[in-house]
Amino acid sequence: MILDDLLKKQNMTKYRLAVEAGIPHTTLNDIFSGKTKLEKCSAETVYKIAKALSVSMELLTSAAIRQTERERAYEYGLPEYLQHDLDAYKNGLKEHSDLLDCFWGELYGSINAAEIDDGAITKEHADFLRKKYLFGEDK
Repeated sequence: MILDDLLKKQNMTKYRLAVEAGIPHTTLNDIFSGKTKLEKCSAETVYKIAKALSVSMELLTSAAIRQTERERAYEYGLPEYLQHDLDAYKNGLKEHSDLLDCFWGELYGSINAAEIDDGAITKEHADFLRKKYLFGEDK
């Protein structure tokens, strides 16, 4: 994420960014966790973050949009077995299935197989799927 890179580059903490930008810590945490997309924030919030980081608003928003497009692309063009298990897991979540732990295990195995055994997806791609569906906060 561009914000992580900018914070490291400027040796700044999230707390300091929130204070210098004059935005609530919860808002900044939501942006960093992915709960709130930067491109969905108000222009004022993006302006304050950009100003505190000494970068342009365009740099922040264009990087955020590219990240979102890449993430969307990660959910398409999957090997058939992985797509099947991803769809089953999503459906299990939606229907509050009693078999959700089984769907989770199948998806975990399919992601690993697609990455390690078949080389059908990259490590970055696999990590994205794991974080979003298996270990992230978006479940």
